[in-house]
Amino acid sequence: MNLRQVEVFHAVMTNGTASRAAEVLRISQPAVSKAIQELEREIGFSLFHRAKGRMLPTEEARLFFQEVASSFAGLIHLRAAAARIRDFGSGEIRVACHSAVSTTILPKALRAFQLRHPDVSITVQARMSSVVKDLIASGQFDVGLAADEIDVTGVDATLFMRQRLVIAVPADHPLAQREVLHPADLHGTPFIALAPEDTARRRLDGVLAAHGVMPKIVLETPYSTTICAMVQAGIGCGLVSPLTAEPYLGRGLVACAFEPEIRSRTLLLLPPNRRPSRIVADCIAELTAFSTD
Repeated sequence: MNLRQVEVFHAVMTNGTASRAAEVLRISQPAVSKAIQELEREIGFSLFHRAKGRMLPTEEARLFFQEVASSFAGLIHLRAAAARIRDFGSGEIRVACHSAVSTTILPKALRAFQLRHPDVSITVQARMSSVVKDLIASGQFDVGLAADEIDVTGVDATLFMRQRLVIAVPADHPLAQREVLHPADLHGTPFIALAPEDTARRRLDGVLAAHGVMPKIVLETPYSTTICAMVQAGIGCGLVSPLTAEPYLGRGLVACAFEPEIRSRTLLLLPPNRRPSRIVADCIAELTAFSTD
């Protein structure tokens, strides 16, 4: 016997007539009759009495149907499980991101995501952008947000966000009184720099070099959140995302615009050749809703 024959038998028993079973299965009534006859030959006993065009189940058919119904309950469970896996994956989502996003957009987006999917477990790692890329490329994580200095070979990368960067200044520093800072304002100023490989650092270095300006580098770090904490402590000024600076405003830090503009780009990274599950797509939607351009 095969599954199709059993499915036809189940449909006839459930719906009461061969014609109704044919409608439900979207096949012809002769096809229903043929499948039942083939099943009867396979199992070695009659399933229906045929009288005046009607199919009346035998006692053996009723006993057999109990077993079939039990098996179909398992099949329905398997179909539901397959749909759940297709739409929601493993029931968990793993997000890797650079530090600037981990303390700004990500908490708000994940809170909104959690309200939609309270039973989905969430893993977050804040790492350097190059490590984020490796975690996504290896398939260990589902969604990544990284600065654009990385090599995107081995991942699917799209532009997620652009921001105009600001200069974070200690609140008691003379430059804190300026709304807009220019390269000359940073000459000889104690400065907390991003890592040399950071795209924003390289762009700022290019602008300063073009103006013959040399700030006094007192500390280097790959993390803009660290820069804000150091600025808050009065160690120096630094180039940061306005989102990163936001929690520090009014708490020992002032954010000043800088001209000429320097913009950062954040990339959305996904594992290659993998269609996002429903929960991954929903997470991306929430992240996008909180991004700024």
